[in-house]
Amino acid sequence: QVQFRESGGGLVRPGGSLRLSCTASGRGLNLVVMGWYRQTPGKTRELVATYTRGSAIQYADSEKGRFTISRDYATNTVYLQMNNLEPEDTAVYYCQANDYSAYGVTTYWGQGTQVTVSS
Repeated sequence: QVQFRESGGGLVRPGGSLRLSCTASGRGLNLVVMGWYRQTPGKTRELVATYTRGSAIQYADSEKGRFTISRDYATNTVYLQMNNLEPEDTAVYYCQANDYSAYGVTTYWGQGTQVTVSS
């Protein structure tokens, strides 16, 4: 029911910036929560930031105020502005959304976009 179009990843030097974008498409979507998670080899997927309808935002402590999440409800798009990137931010970043329907809540994941921070 839900497909994601993720973009914005790439290679950036420490201190640089990237903006990730994820647009969800489908029919009858009610994406109460959209956000970003990341994962590196050998580690579990961890929360980066989520944006719940009603402007409830959650960030991981490791972001240290460097990241900003935003949403465009009209297009079902979630953005992640990443500033002052550090090598530790290197990971595959996954778009995530929770769809609320008459059948319950379903979590969907994008395919991921690689972010590499290196000099």
